[in-house]
Amino acid sequence: MSLRPLVALCLFGLLVSCSSKAPTPVVTAPTAQQPATREPEGQGPLPAFQREISGQLLGAPAGAMVELALLVVDERSRPTQLLANITLTGTNQPLNFQLRFNPDSFPVGARVELRGRASQSGQLILHLPSRRIDQGITQTVGAMQFVTAP
Repeated sequence: MSLRPLVALCLFGLLVSCSSKAPTPVVTAPTAQQPATREPEGQGPLPAFQREISGQLLGAPAGAMVELALLVVDERSRPTQLLANITLTGTNQPLNFQLRFNPDSFPVGARVELRGRASQSGQLILHLPSRRIDQGITQTVGAMQFVTAP
């Protein structure tokens, strides 16, 4: 058998395989998008080197950006150091939160406060009365109600 018909047959096979139609892509139904801020339950288990403060925030309107921070403050109630913070999105329902921090950065003898605020369209609308945190341990602060910002 000569080499010429074999080469022609291989070339023909190559052309046929290249000219076949591409498989049609499978279209799946669109899924609902996740909100930009996840619920604290998605953080997973608490690592051994961290502690957390947990509770509920009451009165945050839907769509409001809620910021919660653990701060070291001086004698004039001015923040001097940020220990931890979290941002949530208001839903018009109680917001559960878990604010994780490193207990090694918790200063001994200094005043530490948990503070929060809610803003909508870039304007401050609500704030939380500051809550003093005395120890760098895992603790629950319970329900905290937002009040109208001055």
